[in-house]
Amino acid sequence: MSDVDDFLSVVVPRYVDVERAFSSGDVEPRLRMWTRREPVSVVGAAGPVRTGWAEVEKSFRWIAARFSDCTDYDLQVITADVRGDLAYVVCRERGVLRMDGEPTTLVLRVTHIYRREDGEWKNAHRHADFVTEDPMANPTR
Repeated sequence: MSDVDDFLSVVVPRYVDVERAFSSGDVEPRLRMWTRREPVSVVGAAGPVRTGWAEVEKSFRWIAARFSDCTDYDLQVITADVRGDLAYVVCRERGVLRMDGEPTTLVLRVTHIYRREDGEWKNAHRHADFVTEDPMANPTR
């Protein structure tokens, strides 16, 4: 098994469980998957850039408080790589949940950077944005 396959076989199932819980309002599993070692950062789809663990944690708690009742969550890995104790994953996430009490389907493009710390992969960075139409897919524009 390659380093990438090994990484994905460990991280992806754990990440899917974490995000299902998060999308139902449970922030704790996500907090456990994230590093406390600097640097740590988030560029969220619905918020500003957050750096430093205190700001990242505050952002996660605020977002999770808005989410509830996740009925479906799917993750599609687009690409990934591992180099020593650093790894990244580019993926598409889709979740069906309630946001601020309203039924919502979120579709996000996401890039995560992970660090191996004491033998465990921890998130160190997340960049997410909403999926938009690909302007290059329409040749008339």
